[in-house]
Amino acid sequence: MYICYTKDMKLIVGLGNPGDDYNFTRHNFGFLALDFYAKIEGVQWEKPKRHAIWLKFADKVFLKPQTYYNESGLAVQEALRFYKLSPKDILVVCDDFDLEFKQIRYRAHGSSGGNNGLKSIIQYLGTDEFARLRLGTNNPELRNKMGDVKFVLSRFSATEKSDLPDILKSVADRIRDF
Repeated sequence: MYICYTKDMKLIVGLGNPGDDYNFTRHNFGFLALDFYAKIEGVQWEKPKRHAIWLKFADKVFLKPQTYYNESGLAVQEALRFYKLSPKDILVVCDDFDLEFKQIRYRAHGSSGGNNGLKSIIQYLGTDEFARLRLGTNNPELRNKMGDVKFVLSRFSATEKSDLPDILKSVADRIRDF
């Protein structure tokens, strides 16, 4: 059973991989979105604690798991327990290579859709009853040329990078509304 830490507190989780090698890769779109939000709000990330990097701002706690993408559920589970939140208080921001680049899809709950980070969270929490914001990264030409694993770990193209500020502004608005 979960008891709320504060009545309206929310946990916003960005998925990605730790380390400079993964900066600006498609798989770190969740980290990038949370970093953008922190920058426009003028707040700083705290030093890593246990399995995550934290940021507390207003009625939200932001989390960047440092357990690598496929084990994100461990850090999310720890945060839920610490803050005594329910899975319904979570918004997970992640990449999705099945959605076209620039496309953003919100779901209040549902399956992992093949996303290993979401699979991990579902496994650790024992439920899929949490919100997710999927950020499209698909570039069919590159994906076919590279294969899925290399594609998700590749950096955004120059053209895609020029579109990132508008996408990230839209994501920030959705995070505020959550």
